[in-house]
Amino acid sequence: MAKNGTLLWVDDEIELLRAHILFLKGKDYEVDTATNGRDALDRCRERSYDLILLDENMPGLTGLETLTLIKEVQPTVPVVMVTKSEEEDIMNQAIGAKIADYLIKPVNPNQILLTLKKNIHKKDIISETVNTSYQQNMGRIAMQINDAATYEDWMEVYKNLVYWELELEHADNNMSEMLRMQKAEANNLFAKYIRRYYEEWFSPEAPSVLRTSPPLRGESSAMTAKPLHRGRGGGGSPLMSPHLFRDRIFPLLDHKEKVVLIVFDNFRYDQWKVISHELSGEFSFDEELYYSILPTATQYARNAIFSGLMPNKIAEMFPELWVDEDEEEGKNLNEAPLIQTQIDRYRRRDTFSYHKVNDALGAERLVSQYRQFENNDLNVVVINFIDLLSHARTESKTLRELAADEAAYRSVTATWFRHSPIRELFTLLAESDYKVVITTDHGSIRVNNPLKVVGDRNVNTNLRYKLGKNLSYNAREVYEIKDPRKVFLPSPNVSTAYIFAWGDNFFAYPNNYNHYVSYYRDTFQHGGISMEEMIVPFITLTPKKR
Repeated sequence: MAKNGTLLWVDDEIELLRAHILFLKGKDYEVDTATNGRDALDRCRERSYDLILLDENMPGLTGLETLTLIKEVQPTVPVVMVTKSEEEDIMNQAIGAKIADYLIKPVNPNQILLTLKKNIHKKDIISETVNTSYQQNMGRIAMQINDAATYEDWMEVYKNLVYWELELEHADNNMSEMLRMQKAEANNLFAKYIRRYYEEWFSPEAPSVLRTSPPLRGESSAMTAKPLHRGRGGGGSPLMSPHLFRDRIFPLLDHKEKVVLIVFDNFRYDQWKVISHELSGEFSFDEELYYSILPTATQYARNAIFSGLMPNKIAEMFPELWVDEDEEEGKNLNEAPLIQTQIDRYRRRDTFSYHKVNDALGAERLVSQYRQFENNDLNVVVINFIDLLSHARTESKTLRELAADEAAYRSVTATWFRHSPIRELFTLLAESDYKVVITTDHGSIRVNNPLKVVGDRNVNTNLRYKLGKNLSYNAREVYEIKDPRKVFLPSPNVSTAYIFAWGDNFFAYPNNYNHYVSYYRDTFQHGGISMEEMIVPFITLTPKKR
């Protein structure tokens, strides 16, 4: 068998192509020939081909007619149309019939070789090129990780790692494993950075995330965003959850834009990158990253986004809208009122709508109500599918196998988006004059390494962070915050402490330890410290029709 593949060349003047056929055989291809459509069909019934070169203008069955019949016999074989005709109608018909390529006679051997490489060997060539490129960049990536000293550096590290993760998705497993190890090392160093500087982000010298007063008379909301402080170690403080409305949404509204803010719960940067391919034909993107506050959980991070306040300030100023960890009430039921408090606090008159989508029926209802968006300056949509997928994957063995790793998890996300009514919403938005913003409250990480923690029955259930007054743990394995006030977290008791897992660690109780670990290992969790959880996308989309 030929090493490079088996071809069928169909042309009523095949004798004139002997030089080309000898060239291909010299390149280690096996080449069968046929001079008409009927013989070509007989060949296809006898054996499988890696690619078929098909002349359009033949006596008897035309090339297009032959193409249709070949696809019934071998539906996946790539077919390259080779013809003297440059008529647009024939090209359109051939493309509509899903040909792999279209060559105009006379063709030279290198043209044919190029189309073979594109249609038979493309995956192998790309894989080899990507592997080589990653190998050449491994040292530079390692230096970038080791030299990262500011929150901006860590954003660039994370973007670079996600880029290579996507590039290597279908490449050599050895290279993917090397990248996984680099990412794990990066997350360990990132955790050290957060443990060293997180509290400094909230120091008096850092930009205020707590400003509760509205802008001064004559001052736009955009002007309340103070410059980042650069005088301390760690590179100052980044854009964080409570800043998003003040620094990003309100300025758009001040420029008389009508805004649709879409918040995908538990949405990672790599998931955005795969979804962006679906939207690139309709929108242009302004891509940005920001930092989720700790804990990287909906109750804290999303409420901080909508209120513009840190969690303890929400609890102090709006106790009726804050739900403590030990209360049974849902932790994200007051999001619309929190948005209103922020608008009121800044003495704004923006009108807004709030929608939460939990399933396909809710998405269909939202799409049917789309025209009502016109009545508001701001429309906020919270979409819970990805978070629901994460939790369902934990509980379902079948779904865990379906979304076995990060690549599969991304693929399931992209497939859902492609076929969800939410995709239809974006099609409608692409035909509008809205400024569309996609963001999230936090991301998630696949956990594997259990850490033992002991607490009383009132300790919260999250696997990536714990809070309580009698926690027992190894302090070297966690980021501990003994005075929650320093990072503006609620403190239900005087002795309440928070602890956070980093990297791929998760907290497990000694009771029934083995069962607990087996159940939660290799699941996607959030609440702790990792690039995936804390460094999340904020994307502004502008319809290309503008």
